[in-house]
Amino acid sequence: MIDSMSTGEVANAERFERAGITADAGTAARTREEFTHWLHQFFDLDPVRTIDVVLAINEALANSAEFAYLLATRPGTMDVQARYDTRDARLTVTISDNGLWRGATADNRTRGRGIPLMRALSDRAMVETSSSGTRVCLEWSDVHQV
Repeated sequence: MIDSMSTGEVANAERFERAGITADAGTAARTREEFTHWLHQFFDLDPVRTIDVVLAINEALANSAEFAYLLATRPGTMDVQARYDTRDARLTVTISDNGLWRGATADNRTRGRGIPLMRALSDRAMVETSSSGTRVCLEWSDVHQV
């Protein structure tokens, strides 16, 4: 089972967390903006790498907001946790929800590019699914603080 983190917001040089946030498009957009501000404030990334990181986490947030709770009778939540490892200069971002995984369908050719996009934009991408939620973990190496 994928457990949500305790409700709260954290943002410092080593962590960015948003826990128990509503899984909808507006919250996903606001979280993306807050995360982007955090990147600019604490990390020395070139513009292309910044766009790669933001686009990858946006895709994970959007997937959770759009698909995780399609069959639910009430709004669901999602958690975002970013950690920076100073020893390895590695940024790891995890987006998780407690919704149901919806696999790609063969008849829908205009969808299903999110996971390949996340994999292309990050140094490492993992997607874990279960009956109790989905967890996307994205990593970037050689990330340096300001």
